[in-house]
Amino acid sequence: MADDWRQDRIGTALRGGNPTVLRRLEAGFAVIGDVQFLPGYSVLLVDDPAVRRLSELPRPRRLAFLADMDVLGEAVERACKQLDPAFRRVNLEILGNTHPYLHAHVWPRYDWEPPELVGRPVWLHPRERWSDEGHALGARHAALREAIGEELDRLRSPA
Repeated sequence: MADDWRQDRIGTALRGGNPTVLRRLEAGFAVIGDVQFLPGYSVLLVDDPAVRRLSELPRPRRLAFLADMDVLGEAVERACKQLDPAFRRVNLEILGNTHPYLHAHVWPRYDWEPPELVGRPVWLHPRERWSDEGHALGARHAALREAIGEELDRLRSPA
């Protein structure tokens, strides 16, 4: 995976060049996270890089973004529950402390996490997990990507 898309995640998603995109949603892009120490970690990127806060969106777009976050969260939950019996739950977060554009984190949580971390914020996991090549997104995550994408399709299809 070339890294140039990392400098402009939203722009490359809009142009079809962001390899982490799972699906285009109503108000943004569902992407799988660069790091997978918690398999299934995904992010919802707003579709306008100038939007920095949820409050900057007009109410209909704001509600669409939150609905997209809900759908991505449920898709991750369904996929991870199918793939790992130790799946516990999903944590949803809108933080915006590192990247300036609006985005939401979708963190699957598992019973196999260390006991001192399983009930705590994901940000307390050791820093080395975030940069360990063994946890980097790669070809071995193809089935996980496919499962989340299929769940997104199911959840967004008309009943």
